[in-house]
Amino acid sequence: MQTQAAILWEQGKPWSVETITLDPPKAGEVLVELTASGMCHSDDHCRTGDLPGVTPLIGGHEGAGIVMEVGEGVTRVAPGDHVVFSFVPACGHCQPCADGHSNLCDNGSALLVGAQLDGTTRHHSEDGTDLWTMVCLGTFSKHTVVNEMSCVKIEDDIPLELACLVGCGVTTGWGSSVYAAEVRPGDTVAVVGIGGIGAAAVQGARLAGARYIIAIDPIEFKREQALKFGATHTASSIGESYELIQQLTWGRMCEKVICCMGVGDGEQIAPIMSLCAKRGRVVVTNIHSAAEGQINISLCDLTLMEKQLVGSIFGSANPQSDIPRLMQLYRNGQLDLAGMVTQEYALEDINQGFADMLAGKNIRGVLRYK
Repeated sequence: MQTQAAILWEQGKPWSVETITLDPPKAGEVLVELTASGMCHSDDHCRTGDLPGVTPLIGGHEGAGIVMEVGEGVTRVAPGDHVVFSFVPACGHCQPCADGHSNLCDNGSALLVGAQLDGTTRHHSEDGTDLWTMVCLGTFSKHTVVNEMSCVKIEDDIPLELACLVGCGVTTGWGSSVYAAEVRPGDTVAVVGIGGIGAAAVQGARLAGARYIIAIDPIEFKREQALKFGATHTASSIGESYELIQQLTWGRMCEKVICCMGVGDGEQIAPIMSLCAKRGRVVVTNIHSAAEGQINISLCDLTLMEKQLVGSIFGSANPQSDIPRLMQLYRNGQLDLAGMVTQEYALEDINQGFADMLAGKNIRGVLRYK
């Protein structure tokens, strides 16, 4: 079949919206008509090269839609099912999955390769060139073929244009608070960077019972939005937040600090660690440039104060169980998804959408296909 997709022909260039040819799903695969795709900073990391990857690439990894066709042997979903994509295709059988850490499924080794899990492609340009896809998904396309392990079935009454956010940003931010940081009732939490992930981290900290939630972002609009998601205080910089947190905690500082910046900076790790209390934890959930090999940190502070610096991918969550859980929180009015969508865009306006993201105009932009 033919459909439309946004292609990155080479790093540093804009996205090009073109007609592509899509092969039918093979064994274990699913053809999905997408309703919407979130525009995550990780997609721009592929464009800039902060994340290594291959081109030509169909971007996008936050998507939701309706199953049209299934390949041989598919059992997890059927035609007509509403699904959200998990950007990690979780098998459920490897050691990480068996240990309850399906965000680290062994299939993750294929995510930056660009091919389907069998090493071949289903997406092709008009001249026949094979097209790779972002983390085996390629949601910047009105239709795509993915492995059934990337699909999470949800209830039909949940708006797909909101559900798409849970495929990455919402689960990553929420899980960074609830799982990776292990926020507990009464904790003081700082969230550094209030984009899609940071806004979800604020909501996760609120749901976990944090006493104070300090949202740190240089953009006033994002600080204002953070208060709507549950932040109790805001600051425009790490330096400004230091004095605020000292006053709020009588000098103890934060039990948990969650890094959600658009692009991490190793020089900022030491100042961020200074926001952390004795035995406190700093969670790095944002992406740093793959070329960055050093960070600024006081190892004496790390040891003598027993502080923790931990990484987290996908919020240390289990997509097959946590995505339905988050959908239920949304249905109960406990998770604000609609408030996170600042603006919707047509696929043809994808470059404007990313320009708005980089300018700090959006919490999350969404490509709307139908």
